[in-house]
Amino acid sequence: VVIGGGAAGFMAAITAAEQGVPRVLVLEGTNEPLTKVRISGGGRCNVTHACWDPTELVGHYPRGQRPLRGPFSRFAAGDAIAWFADHGLNLVEEADGRMFPEANRSSAVVSCLRQTASIRGVKLCTGLMVQGLNLDQSGSFSIDCRGGKQVLARRVVLATGGHPSGRRMADKLGHQMVPPVPSLFTLALDAPHLLDCAGVALDDVTLTLRIDQQRFCQTGRVLITHWGLSGPALLRLTAFAARALHGQRYRGTLQVEWCGQQRSDDVAKALAELRHGSARRTLAAARPLSERLPRRLWQAFLRQAEVDPELRWADCPKSVELKLQQQLQLCAYPVRGRGPFGEEFVTAGGVTLGEMNLATMESRICPRLHLVGELLDVDGVTGGFNFQHCWTSGWLAGQAVAAAITGSDRRP
Repeated sequence: VVIGGGAAGFMAAITAAEQGVPRVLVLEGTNEPLTKVRISGGGRCNVTHACWDPTELVGHYPRGQRPLRGPFSRFAAGDAIAWFADHGLNLVEEADGRMFPEANRSSAVVSCLRQTASIRGVKLCTGLMVQGLNLDQSGSFSIDCRGGKQVLARRVVLATGGHPSGRRMADKLGHQMVPPVPSLFTLALDAPHLLDCAGVALDDVTLTLRIDQQRFCQTGRVLITHWGLSGPALLRLTAFAARALHGQRYRGTLQVEWCGQQRSDDVAKALAELRHGSARRTLAAARPLSERLPRRLWQAFLRQAEVDPELRWADCPKSVELKLQQQLQLCAYPVRGRGPFGEEFVTAGGVTLGEMNLATMESRICPRLHLVGELLDVDGVTGGFNFQHCWTSGWLAGQAVAAAITGSDRRP
């Protein structure tokens, strides 16, 4: 029995069925399985990431980096792409490495998983909320569902994602839980001068987050919002800093190098060229690094530096020029909390990995119980990495269940 009809649960169920398990049952508490798959990526579903080396792949997981090397050596991104292709779903790589279904719709992923499960004889029960999981003296499981229904199982795959019911069941069976905290979220900043820049996106921006004595850095694309910052670099930053931010109640200082990889001398040179080459133009009309610096953001810098935008470059004092250089290179913003919503609804926390046999996803605490997906203390950054862990852990669990039940594994 698989408890939870999400990405990892479906992968475990399909794999077990394909490997010869005659009866596989998926219990899903809601009326619609694979909800996260359906709504992720803006309705497109970022299935995985074009990252082929397991050693490189694990670097995208703030929690679980080293332990995941083994699982990814058996089933990684290339294996997931091949698996979906074998089941009728082709994935297409975008310029940034993200992999989406060729149809560019998450419904194609949902259909692939549901149709494959049906063809393989997996039985899906929706609207059946599991309320209890017990292990009897014979080693079998009894699963108590809402409404008094009880299901018996030889092996159970617990795939409840971030839902608290799964954590409660795992805790009751003796597992140690790492308390969950949000991961992959935007930041609200005290930066009123950026309000008029909502919607502006820049590449190669360097972010440094300081929380107490800790320091986290990322470089990449950022998006200015009406409350602060978002974008891939910011989401990656908050993923790695998730626990530190939670511990400080989402307060800290975010330093932003808007010119990213530009050296200090290059920025100073760009400003000096404007003083000589655009002497008669105003600061508002002629901006430095115009090929990468949006006009709205430059005007925000002028307001922040309290500089008259109608001042001509010829009349710009050296002190103002230095102040503008500081704005371009390193702005510091107080962090006043999380943004209004998370991007990928991921949590950091769950069952500690030391209690798991990661080759089979079987619990070392409770034999015959396999735990997969977000229920474990594993989370990845944005870009398809969280789904990749679901496919990997589900596939490994399904293989192990089949080996045990069909007799290719000697354990009872």
